[in-house]
Amino acid sequence: MKKLVLALFCCLCVLFVVGCQGLAKKPPVKVTNGGDGSFPDFLVGKWQADKGQWEFVFEPDGTISSAVIDNGMVRVKPTSDRITTIPMKMGGKGIYKLGQWAVQYSPETRELVVEVVVDHFHLEMGPSALEGNSEDWFIGRVSEDSQTWVAEWTSFPKYIAYTPDPNELPVDIEDSPRGTLIFRKVQ
Repeated sequence: MKKLVLALFCCLCVLFVVGCQGLAKKPPVKVTNGGDGSFPDFLVGKWQADKGQWEFVFEPDGTISSAVIDNGMVRVKPTSDRITTIPMKMGGKGIYKLGQWAVQYSPETRELVVEVVVDHFHLEMGPSALEGNSEDWFIGRVSEDSQTWVAEWTSFPKYIAYTPDPNELPVDIEDSPRGTLIFRKVQ
């Protein structure tokens, strides 16, 4: 009987350790830097796009502390508030649940890559609603004077309209490339 209790105790300990490691959360913004591994000072700060409403605020460690996303033109905080709720103009509310974002910088090529993931959004618009998810990629070079970042924007959205029945809105893969955005550093 003692061996059985000891074996059960060992199994519980193993399950606890393995289970707890499985519960470890991923960082809200995964940062990968080339070179010496540090995020360059010239990228720290606010960057705004010339079209749309995109904006990123990079911290010294490379994380994005806040951003304005084009889907709803809403400010989100990926490192702190993983869920953002906003009031809608026609009543109701909008809810954005963020996924894991990524920032990657290569000092050799001066290429900056940002991946924005919205795991789920729900926007109430009067008697109708729109929900879905999206993933947006921004890939491009930072200028030699470190004041502009020319990025190719690609978007992978999924939209479901409730009017009142759910209808998935078709998204043509050819429409995914959104074009070139020029981000400028705001002093």
